[in-house]
Amino acid sequence: MKVGYFPGCSLHATAKELDLSLKAVAASLGVELEEIRDWSCCGASSAHATNHLLSIALSARNLALAEAQGLTQVMAPCAACFSRLATARHEMAHDEGQAQLVRPMLARPFKNAVEVQNVVALLQGLAGEIKARATPLAGLKVACYYGCLLVRPPEIAQFDDPEDPTSMEQVVAATGATAVRWSRRLDCCGAGFSISRVGSVVRLGRAILEDAKAAGAQAVVVACPMCHSNLDLRQAAMEARGASLGLPILFLTQLVGLALKVPRESLGLERHFVSAAGVLEALAAPAPEQRPAPRG
Repeated sequence: MKVGYFPGCSLHATAKELDLSLKAVAASLGVELEEIRDWSCCGASSAHATNHLLSIALSARNLALAEAQGLTQVMAPCAACFSRLATARHEMAHDEGQAQLVRPMLARPFKNAVEVQNVVALLQGLAGEIKARATPLAGLKVACYYGCLLVRPPEIAQFDDPEDPTSMEQVVAATGATAVRWSRRLDCCGAGFSISRVGSVVRLGRAILEDAKAAGAQAVVVACPMCHSNLDLRQAAMEARGASLGLPILFLTQLVGLALKVPRESLGLERHFVSAAGVLEALAAPAPEQRPAPRG
C-alpha cells in the first residue's frame, strides 16, 4: 500500500517524533510513505492569515507536485497542513475565479485530482490490521483530543462527524486501550496564539487537561503538532497556576506504535516535556491476577 506523504515544516523540526513514529508504524503495517519531492510550506502558520491567495497557491503547488509524481492521494499528519491542503483543493474546485488566479502561479499542469487525507483517517482504515497485530494496551485510559481542524469545517475536512467524531476512538480501541468519555475533545487549544497570547493558551489548555484528567485519562492522544506543543510544552505553566496535571500528551501514532511493539526509541517518546514514563511503567506491569469467584 503506497500513500503520498506531506510532512510539512513541523515534522522535520518541533514534531519530529510524529514523523519518526508515523514512519515506524507505517513500516510495521506494510504502508509505503512516498514523500512529495520538493514540497514547500503549506502556509498554515502565516500565509493564510495575511494573504489568502498565497495560502491557496502554496498548498496547490504541493498538490500539483504530487500529481506530477503520479500520486492520487496525499496524507498530511499535521492537522493544520491537512486543513490547508484540503482547503486549497476545495477552493480550486469550487471557486473558478480563485482557480484562474492560482493556476498561472503554479507554472505546471494541475488537474486538482489528488485526494487529501489526515493521519487519523489513515489509521482508521488500518484499524483491523492494528487490532490483529497489537499486543493490547489493556488497562490504559486515554482521552482522544481532536482539536479544531481535523473534522472542521465539515465541507473542507469531509471526515468524520464534526460534532461527535469517533475515528480516533476506533483506532484507540484497536490498540486495546480505552478511550474515556469527556467534554472538551473538540475545544480549541489556542493554536496559533502559542507565542502571541501565551496566557490564553495556558488558560484554554488547563481547562482541556483538567477535564481529561477528571474523566480518568492517564494520557491525552492528539494528531496535531500545534495541539501537542500547546498541551505538552505549556503544561508546566498550567500547573504553576494551580492545576495538578502530569498528563503525557501522545501522538496517536505513538500509541499505535506501543501496541505494535515498535521499539520505543523509534517513537520519539523521550522528546516530550511531560514524561510518558508513568504510562510505560503501567504498561510494563504484570496484569493483576484474576482469582476465581467463590462458589456457593
